[in-house]
Amino acid sequence: MLVACSRIGVRSAPPRASPKWPRSSPMSTAAPVPYLLSPSQLRVSLSSGGVSLLDASWFMPNSPRNPYEEFVKKRIPGAHFLDLDKVASPHELGLKHMMPTERLFADACESFGIEPNSHVVIYDTHGVFSSPRALFMFRAFGHVKSSILDGGLPRWEAEGFETEHVPPADSKKSTYPTPNFDRTVVRSYEQVVANSMLDPALDPSAELVVDARARGRFMGTDPEPRPGLSSGHIPHSLSLPFTAFLKTHTALNSRTQYTTFLSIPELRQALVNAIGAEQAELVIAGQRPITTSCGSGMTAGVLWLGLRMLGAPKVALYDESWTGYATRPESRIEKSA
Repeated sequence: MLVACSRIGVRSAPPRASPKWPRSSPMSTAAPVPYLLSPSQLRVSLSSGGVSLLDASWFMPNSPRNPYEEFVKKRIPGAHFLDLDKVASPHELGLKHMMPTERLFADACESFGIEPNSHVVIYDTHGVFSSPRALFMFRAFGHVKSSILDGGLPRWEAEGFETEHVPPADSKKSTYPTPNFDRTVVRSYEQVVANSMLDPALDPSAELVVDARARGRFMGTDPEPRPGLSSGHIPHSLSLPFTAFLKTHTALNSRTQYTTFLSIPELRQALVNAIGAEQAELVIAGQRPITTSCGSGMTAGVLWLGLRMLGAPKVALYDESWTGYATRPESRIEKSA
């Protein structure tokens, strides 16, 4: 493994594959439904019908919590559990929750009773943590009628809405045709390495890469939660912890905390703070593509969604993220700002 303290890129890498962004992406900002729903908005939508509700909770590998066991014990009425580690493609490095194949995604939708015209609403038990990654998956497969519950299950409870605690009922199966996968919104290891050879300050063709991990892990001063994995960052990438896009709340008469997205002006300022005003404007205007990364491709979804909410049209996600990058001995790792 190559470790450096400068910002010198890799000298040898596969040819850079420049993605061709579609003129009309399935992730268009003119999506028929909003990215975020509040609990009261979800309650109205559930009353109207046509909503498929998914709990996509996920916890870090070092957490003792089990998302499915928690789902069985308590959930929003009518929800089904989306296991992002199972609705996923196998990976040569054993990485979890990699993007599924088109048919695997469709089969999962059928098992949940989801149809192409269903409004899919996704939540998690943190507030905002893993639900954006699940939303990214739905949008990447062209299911634009999809949203997340901003604040998740804790906010739903905090605002007085009911939960159910009996064993979940089996879902009615549906038919879901094999969708088209928008490959322009996912980055591979080879693409990320090739891009890391380019300095965005000097080369306008370079994509920005923003890293959602905590800054200590990005800098290489704090350890990774996965044993044996080096901390540090991809050359020329920038630190933008996913928490910078979120606000933490404490429920009234309770110690329960949950997160929601910041307002649009606050999101814009958080982006400016991380990458500078000039680059932020270029990203939002679609003149500078940007790729989000994190530890394993999960909280990169938070950055992806925040950028999409800001109107940025060219946002991709590095599926393997840091675990895939740092596991490979040939990867160049930097440990400075």
